[in-house]
Amino acid sequence: MSLLRMIFVWWRHATFGTLVTTWWSGQFVGEDKFGNRYYQNKTGQRRWVIYAGTVEASRVPPDWHGWMHHTFKEPPTVTPLRVKTWERDHQPNLTGTPEAYRPQGSLTAQGVRPKATGDYQAWKPE
Repeated sequence: MSLLRMIFVWWRHATFGTLVTTWWSGQFVGEDKFGNRYYQNKTGQRRWVIYAGTVEASRVPPDWHGWMHHTFKEPPTVTPLRVKTWERDHQPNLTGTPEAYRPQGSLTAQGVRPKATGDYQAWKPE
């Protein structure tokens, strides 16, 4: 079953083709704090990531994102991104997880929806 998942289920891990490409022509560049592993081909023109867990683009931190899209020539392992003191740490997209944002009044949030203030008038055709 694991081999069938690897071949047909791309959102869990890297596909079979990506693993073969990585094995055949990939040069390991580095790994981020989430466990994602980054590769490039011999010329450095093609860059890719093998995700640790669910394949989700928002799991790539900003420094590695810049390297993957050729914004930065050197990977963050060589030239780390300068972080400002006011910046928060990167978080992947939390939609669909228990840590997702649920505003007051949402169907999935705890508590009671706040009362309407009455400052809205519905449009009525003439």
